[in-house]
Amino acid sequence: MSFDSFNIFGYIRGRFKAMNPQLRLFLVGIMLLGVAGGIFETTFNNFLNDTFDITADSRGFLEFPRELPGFLTALFAGMLFFLPETMIAAFCAFAIGVGMIGIAVWGQSWMWMMTFMIVWSSGIHLMMPIRSSVTMHLADASKKGRRLGQVAGAGVAATLVGCGIVWVGMKYLDAGYSLTFIIGGVCAIVAGGVFAIMRLPEAHLKRPSFVWNSRYWLFYVLALLFGARKQIFITFGPWVLVRVFDQPAYIIAQLWMVAAVLGIFFNPALGSIIDRFGERRVLMADSVFVFLVCMGYGLSHLLASEKMALGLLYVCYVTDHLLFGVNMARTTYLSKIVVKKEDVAPSLSLGISINHAVSMSIPALGGIMWMKYGHSSVFMGAAVVALFMLFFSSLVRTDKLYGDN
Repeated sequence: MSFDSFNIFGYIRGRFKAMNPQLRLFLVGIMLLGVAGGIFETTFNNFLNDTFDITADSRGFLEFPRELPGFLTALFAGMLFFLPETMIAAFCAFAIGVGMIGIAVWGQSWMWMMTFMIVWSSGIHLMMPIRSSVTMHLADASKKGRRLGQVAGAGVAATLVGCGIVWVGMKYLDAGYSLTFIIGGVCAIVAGGVFAIMRLPEAHLKRPSFVWNSRYWLFYVLALLFGARKQIFITFGPWVLVRVFDQPAYIIAQLWMVAAVLGIFFNPALGSIIDRFGERRVLMADSVFVFLVCMGYGLSHLLASEKMALGLLYVCYVTDHLLFGVNMARTTYLSKIVVKKEDVAPSLSLGISINHAVSMSIPALGGIMWMKYGHSSVFMGAAVVALFMLFFSSLVRTDKLYGDN
């Protein structure tokens, strides 16, 4: 190791030691969850295919129970109102760990697999607002954005470690799904223990009620279309690689790693692009790129060679992951059109519920289309969604704000 490298690692170690002890614990927990997430997200589709040999329609219907906890996130948060934020974070991490270990041990049974998948999903979805809440509490008033970026960066880096475990374990060490899931589950449970020993008595998650305002109708439509677009690709994008082209889990892990590394540079640049060119242009460009990704997924099998087809699919997979970052443009759009600042959080909460309501239903329809008309039909349908996205994105305007009257 070079002297410069030693200095870099020494600097990082010094900064870590100098941190607020509660922030240090929180980052450790977030990174352990990142490892678990990197393991689970890159192997679950292959696990379903290799264990149950399920068809596309069954895969689509499985998204209903998987996404249901996301729809019920606000309800879950309300039920746990008596717990401090750090204990809710611990509860989430334990749920993630129990879900992964349960799938590892009892996942050969379809019903048990679904049960533990729901446990895992509940922890994942409830952790999303908790992570933001605790992060904001651990930040100075003038450095909240920076702190959010630091925590997100730590999570991404740890996700790469999880993907690396899948890559090395499954490609070179002949590790099976059970062992891989157990490693991730143990990481999550340890994260739960770390969160449990944190002490932030003043931290409190704001649990907003939904706000429905007809003035925000375009945001609601964009949230609905994003939910449809998101779930088609989350469910059927990897399924094309796994089911049609027989790609192993370590290939999915490698693609995830590429997308994560590129995202480290892409997302900050995207934020600057939104500030410079505005939400309308960015959302319209996103719609065009989503349309092209749809074409790639749907028509790749028509290329002259499988190598060319796989190359195109790899590009589509990575591009699709990067485009998820454009969701921040919908958030900034909402922040500019709200009648009052207090509407932002509950309107985002409603947007998430609209998003997940679509996420629960669209995959079932997509699975039926796949079985009846082939996998191309799913992505042709997604291309139509992209055209609707383009049309409604063209209606975005932020030059005239509503103000407080």
